Amino acid sequence: MNAIVATVIFGLLLLALMLSSLRLVIGPSAADRVVALEVIASIMIGMLATYAVFYRVPQALDVAMVLALTGFLAAIGVSRYLVQRVVQGEREAADKEKK
Repeated sequence: MNAIVATVIFGLLLLALMLSSLRLVIGPSAADRVVALEVIASIMIGMLATYAVFYRVPQALDVAMVLALTGFLAAIGVSRYLVQRVVQGEREAADKEKK
């Protein structure tokens, strides 16, 4: 029973990973790609947690926690960059209007 449940969970997470990877590749905007990366990180955390529970490897939870923190910090950094890029574009547009 446990092997069947683990197989189904891993299969569904793998399907979600493939769909998120597709969004990462074809995402029309940078924001879509950032969201896809966050979803991929969350899926990987889910895979690690599932692996830790079903195969009784508690060290995998430590790796999942580090991945969660790293993904969170990366998302903040990229979001901050995107916001600054938009603000810079608005300033340049306002400067062109003044001239």
